[in-house]
Amino acid sequence: MGNFKLWGLKKSPWVFHVAAASCNNCDIEILDVLTPRWDVERFGIVLVGSPRHADALLVTGVLNRKSLPRVLRVYEETPKPCLVIGVGTCTCHCHMFEKSYNVVGPYDKHLPIDVYIPGCPPKPEAIIMGVVKALQRLK
Repeated sequence: MGNFKLWGLKKSPWVFHVAAASCNNCDIEILDVLTPRWDVERFGIVLVGSPRHADALLVTGVLNRKSLPRVLRVYEETPKPCLVIGVGTCTCHCHMFEKSYNVVGPYDKHLPIDVYIPGCPPKPEAIIMGVVKALQRLK
């Protein structure tokens, strides 16, 4: 049963977008990936409206004190195994907000991040490549 579930996850990952405290540039690029120009649905990648239906989380923005409990709750609600993909430079490290009083640190301090996609904002090709790399990590 486990191999069948991983096979389905690799062939048609459903993703849920979590905007922690982003400037919305990464969010716009994620939506751009879903437009007919990039059309990731032809690869089976579908954006879903609930974390309970998701196989992967696309997290964006800096993690702060207000967003941390919400992001952790979304992660707990997502069925396992799930992939966590950090989109944007703010998820890789705290970027220009590093010394802010409200920032609680990098994502990997609180969540198991599978793949980081750097860029401010990352290009749609990089987002697609990051999702593919995350899927390749599944065995």
